[in-house]
Amino acid sequence: MFEYMGDRISKALKNIRGLGKITEDNIADAMREIRMALLEADVNYQVVKEFVASVKEKALNAEVEKSLKPDELFLKIVKDELVDLLGGDYVPLEVNKKPTILMLVGLQGSGKTTTAGKLANYLRKKHNKKPLLIAADIYRPAAIDQLKTIGKELNVPVFSEDKQVVEIVQDGINYAHENNLDYIIIDTAGRLQIDEALMQELKDIDATVHPHEKILVIDGSMGQDAINVITGFNNSLELTGCILTKLDGNTKGGVALSVRHLTHIPIKFVGNSEKMDGLSEFYPERMAERILDMGDILEIVSKVEDVIDEDEAKRQAIKMKKGTFDLEDFLTTLKQIKKLGPLENILKMLPQARKMGLNNVSIDPKNLAHIEAIIQSMTKEERRHPEILKATRKQRIAKGSGRSVEEVNRLLKQFETMKDMMKKINSGNLKMPF
Repeated sequence: MFEYMGDRISKALKNIRGLGKITEDNIADAMREIRMALLEADVNYQVVKEFVASVKEKALNAEVEKSLKPDELFLKIVKDELVDLLGGDYVPLEVNKKPTILMLVGLQGSGKTTTAGKLANYLRKKHNKKPLLIAADIYRPAAIDQLKTIGKELNVPVFSEDKQVVEIVQDGINYAHENNLDYIIIDTAGRLQIDEALMQELKDIDATVHPHEKILVIDGSMGQDAINVITGFNNSLELTGCILTKLDGNTKGGVALSVRHLTHIPIKFVGNSEKMDGLSEFYPERMAERILDMGDILEIVSKVEDVIDEDEAKRQAIKMKKGTFDLEDFLTTLKQIKKLGPLENILKMLPQARKMGLNNVSIDPKNLAHIEAIIQSMTKEERRHPEILKATRKQRIAKGSGRSVEEVNRLLKQFETMKDMMKKINSGNLKMPF
């Protein structure tokens, strides 16, 4: 998402590099490039027009500070305007009511039921909540079964009944009170299009249980039609936010740049994978930085904090410093790294990732699995003292892991190289190429 648009904007900024000052003539090409980048990303035409006019006005009226070059100042202006367009400040989800009631709404096929599971997973992990999923979609035959499957996978309770929708929701809330569950997520029905029956049902739920959050789940690949859908739901329900799904593929992402400006409804999350942990909080500043290839280090830190044991990480860091880091430690580290998800997704969040070509890197998870299999085929003694690995032991390890002796040798050589580099870094003898 946003990669092509980000590349076009970055190209526009390069054209200003080296200029003595910003003038209307020397930013004309850059403004044209930015305008085309936004339009091709399916950003609403009126939004593009206002964005370009605002950037141009601020750039021409800005005084270039001594600490900034003209291209750096222009980049700052573009970034600030993108942040403003995306909503400015981060708007968190309500989590402090006891219990908190959240109603998910949306059209059929937007990923609403899957998002309900992702939210339950997020709330339990991030906010230590005890969620309940209420199956309030009684029209789509597979909806209740799908929610129950998700609930079973996450070990989260799912409430369902053979009653009218409002009664199901009321009974579900009573069930949550009785079982000390403190976050209620209502998965409502969707339709292929907005209709009167759908809206009346949602309004009835709203009037009866007064949800603290009314979140619209919307397919991020919808393009500009998404604005009409958001407006349609908001006119009836007064939405508190929206979640954009399916932003992990080739989605242009223009809807994200149009939603807040045109509807004043904050984006609270984006769905970035099919997995149950594939839901990310939406921070406008971080998103703007990713669009401009400035990276998202805070998101990487957040992911690491969620999956990597801090005490174990500290213990291994000490061993690295002492030079006693062995293959047993490496195996533990490898298992933790795998929890982060596809490594190429982490590489994409590094600053200048697109410039260095890291956005196109493909890391085959099988390669990590092969390394893991080789190390697991060793005894504990061999992992702790790889220097004892001679020909016969290597043959046994290769046979046990289903890999070749050459692969075993390659892994051992790479591990020794890594250990040698760690020693040099810790001793201060490693000369860096910059």
